[in-house]
Amino acid sequence: MTGLITGSRVRLRPAAAPDAARFEEILSHPEVARWWADAEEPVAAQVSYLLDPDEGTTTYAIELDDVSNTVVGIELAFEEADPQYRHAGIDIAMHPDFQGRGLGSDAIRTLAEHLFAVRGHHRLVIDPAAGNEAAIRLYRSLGFRPVGTMRSYERGPDGSWHDGLLMDLLVDDLVPAAALAGS
Repeated sequence: MTGLITGSRVRLRPAAAPDAARFEEILSHPEVARWWADAEEPVAAQVSYLLDPDEGTTTYAIELDDVSNTVVGIELAFEEADPQYRHAGIDIAMHPDFQGRGLGSDAIRTLAEHLFAVRGHHRLVIDPAAGNEAAIRLYRSLGFRPVGTMRSYERGPDGSWHDGLLMDLLVDDLVPAAALAGS
């Protein structure tokens, strides 16, 4: 999965080495780190993985679709290739200075549409921390539905285990952008 993907307000481009410092800045911000930090792995190692992920994973820099090309977040797509279980997953981290403006919603919708229309997936998953109410609200607004709680799913920055919420989105569940604009 390569190339530029354009949304209504953001642009997704494959992450590259020059993004390292900005990615580290985003992941180190306390409002992002509370959901993304890994008790065992320093931020620099996480950024290294984002820039060179496993096969089937693509990392995107989320840019404002304007003359500034400001990187406002990070988005990942994970693709399961096994035909019997084929689906894709999404993960996202937005710099807090750009949250609450509809940019994250546009980035998720843009990647979801790409994964459905171009990559041929019929189902997407996302797995926010069960306590991340703002993220869950955003994902629900796009059409993601809760599948179930994954108990003690991920280790938080303090080393303790926290529940995750598995959510999925089928191709026909994606809420049209026009419907969101009217709400």
